[in-house]
Formats: sequence, C-alpha cells, structure tokens
Amino acid sequence: MLSNTLNTNEIKNSAGTEVEFQRLSSSDRASVFAQIGESPALPHRLSINHQETGNGLKKRRRSLVRFDKTIVSTVDLVTPITISAYTVVDIPVGAILSDAEVANVLAELSSFIASLGASTTILYDGTGNGGVCLIKGGL
Repeated sequence: MLSNTLNTNEIKNSAGTEVEFQRLSSSDRASVFAQIGESPALPHRLSINHQETGNGLKKRRRSLVRFDKTIVSTVDLVTPITISAYTVVDIPVGAILSDAEVANVLAELSSFIASLGASTTILYDGTGNGGVCLIKGGL
C-alpha cells in the first residue's frame, strides 16, 4: 500500500519538480489523493482504482491510475477546465502465473511515452515519442 503522503519524489511535474499529494480517501479497491496546498476551487487529484471481473481462467483485473487537474482556462482567464491523464492495465489474472509480461507491457508503455528510443533518460516534459503523440494528437 502507498504511504498516506506522497512527498519524496514519487510524483514529478513536467519540469521534474516533485509534486506532493496527501490521501483523501481509501477503500479496499480505491484511493484518492489531493495535491498538498491546492486551491479548493482548483482540485488536483490522483485516483487509483481496481476492478475484478470473471472467474477461473476468465478472471481479469482492470487497474487505473489517473490524474485530474483543474486549472483556469488560458483563453478566457475565467472558466475552470479539467485536464486528465490516465493509464489502465487490463490483466487476465486468472490465466497467468507471473507478473513478468504485465511488467513488460507497462515498461513498453512508459518508455514510449517518456523517452526518445535509444536514450535511457526519462523525459518528464512530454517530449518523449509517445508523449508528443498524446499532447499534439500525432500518430
């Protein structure tokens, strides 16, 4: 289980600067964190949720990690807008004995979003190959 306070570089922004979060709520299948020091009118949330369906070999777990950040529109300087980014991992837990291939798929996604291929540097600024696709709408 994650700590109730995420404040030791677990989460970084696009500049590589730590962003601190505090747990707001938790159940056996979900947790919600809020950015420490956020404006109540502009919430910044981290949500983690898990859902299991099926039985036996057909049993699956869908796990979601999601960030939602409300900001003031930079177009009219009044309207609050929310930007969301999330990763979903859909795992056939009833039909595998190891997390190795799950880790491989997640590593491939992470490296595509946050690197330029041959580099081993994590790019927090959205300039990784997949990050550019997501931010600019490219293919």
